[in-house]
Amino acid sequence: MGFNENQTATIQGSEPVVSVAKPELINGSHAVIQSLIAEGVKTIFGYPGGAIMPVYDAIYDYQDQINHILVRHEQGAAHAAEGFARITGEVGVCLVTSGPGATNLVTGIADAIIDSTPMVCIIGQVASHLLGTDAFQETDVMGITIPITKWNYQVTNADEIPEIIAKAFYIAKSGRPGPVLIDITKDAQQKLMTKPFVHKKTETLLSYHPRLAPKEEQLAAAAKLINQAKRPFLFVGHGVQIAGAEQELIRFIEKTDIPAASTLLGLSSMSVDHPNYMGWLGMHGNYGTNVLTNQCDLIIAVGMRFDDRVTGDLSRYAKQAKVVHIEIDPAEIDKIVKADAPVVGDAKIALEQLLPLVNANNHAAWIAEFKKYDAIEDEKITQPELAPTTEKIKMAEVIRTLSDKTKGEAVIVADVGQHQMMAARYYQFKKPSSYITSGGLGTMGYALPASFGAKVGAPDREVVAIIGDGCFQMTIQELGTIAQSGLPVKIIILNNNFLGMVRQWQQLFHQKRYSFVELQNPDFITIAKGFGIDGHTCAKREDLHASLDTMLASDKPYLLEVLVEKEENVFPMVPTGACVADIRLE
Repeated sequence: MGFNENQTATIQGSEPVVSVAKPELINGSHAVIQSLIAEGVKTIFGYPGGAIMPVYDAIYDYQDQINHILVRHEQGAAHAAEGFARITGEVGVCLVTSGPGATNLVTGIADAIIDSTPMVCIIGQVASHLLGTDAFQETDVMGITIPITKWNYQVTNADEIPEIIAKAFYIAKSGRPGPVLIDITKDAQQKLMTKPFVHKKTETLLSYHPRLAPKEEQLAAAAKLINQAKRPFLFVGHGVQIAGAEQELIRFIEKTDIPAASTLLGLSSMSVDHPNYMGWLGMHGNYGTNVLTNQCDLIIAVGMRFDDRVTGDLSRYAKQAKVVHIEIDPAEIDKIVKADAPVVGDAKIALEQLLPLVNANNHAAWIAEFKKYDAIEDEKITQPELAPTTEKIKMAEVIRTLSDKTKGEAVIVADVGQHQMMAARYYQFKKPSSYITSGGLGTMGYALPASFGAKVGAPDREVVAIIGDGCFQMTIQELGTIAQSGLPVKIIILNNNFLGMVRQWQQLFHQKRYSFVELQNPDFITIAKGFGIDGHTCAKREDLHASLDTMLASDKPYLLEVLVEKEENVFPMVPTGACVADIRLE
């Protein structure tokens, strides 16, 4: 057992007897929790089990300092931690057991690495003497997660815990953020440390030096191209929000008068009302932003990685344009699109330091080109979607009405599919950090737990999950987590009884051969009420406004199911393998 802080020892010698208090020695489990507290963690999303039980026993003593939220499935813990991290900018924390507990986290970890979300996953593992024996609930979580973590580490000695946890938080948050995994054997959790607990935050690592401030020569080269450009186009990526660079972005754009468009994860970095905001890039983005990508003479890419959903056919992508690429991860430079002027560094710092180097300018004629395409898109797509003549409600109507009622200031957490694209297209984002979704991995089931995590992180903001009927059934059990918390997460199911995006592709590219995409759904409202969450179904257009008002007025969790048109498609659309300039309007 460890020493109690009130215990003393008597030292005999030539001097008088002196009583000296010996520091308490704590076990590995208490070291885990005390380290998390030292890192400023106030919320953990987790699920207990045998190999992590010592840590859960330790949490019992710290319930006044850490809020542990019991999810219903470990994947829910990962996505909730992601939602928390995305809205707060802090590190999300998961705590699960070995074996299936660890493997159930894998999808969320993979989602976090590709979307640059800071997360620390603490995993229980079998005792060190059982490693490699195929013991009960043993898996090689280290081997499994090497490709999908920034760093992972297996702890077998209690003395390592404070240092490893400090490193984990530093690595997860610094540079390009991402998930880190710590695998702790059960004996390391149970044994006493051999020295007093000390937690010192990591501020630097010998082998890891993310560059924050760009090199002067890189900034000068970028500024030269920007000042020379006649038709420049700025792409706003997720890195802008990660860096907290929204204000620097606006100042840069307003000085240079450069038109800007966002990637999917860059949405809400700029208000849609800003005169230089031209819309959204990519497969289901706006007409003008895609077509004019192939007519600009300079691309300024800020905190984005030229994902294939943005570029389409690379052999025909913006060949006429020079490229300035501002990116904190040097591995992304030249990986997909060759940069004429790479700027390696933090987006906030880079934009700050570029601002005095660029000239004030006026690009009114160039911006007017975008407006011509906007008018075409509005006539052919937007207005028919928002003022339909169909009997069934359209998804766009739901999203735009929600946007109007929340004044574009809610946090929208979208799942993956047609509803995700409709939320991106028709919600009028006015505040930063307002669109949270699974981008690179496209993880169905993301939104329900992520919306809960976002609400935990931002309890004063309205958080609305936009989910399809297929996605909802992937993580439906997290209704239990939401109900137990009582937090007023608002959930909208856009129900078309299809796996809508797959059905759209089968219609357009597979001769309408609908192969296993139609769903026989349960009664979602009855299920929600079984969890203790109120809700109702809206089936008629004339009831939509009142239904949304009822949901938004609730001070508790609420589920609104909206029955929408079954075979609605999302346009515009850049087909896979097509050039962005060949975007389809129908």
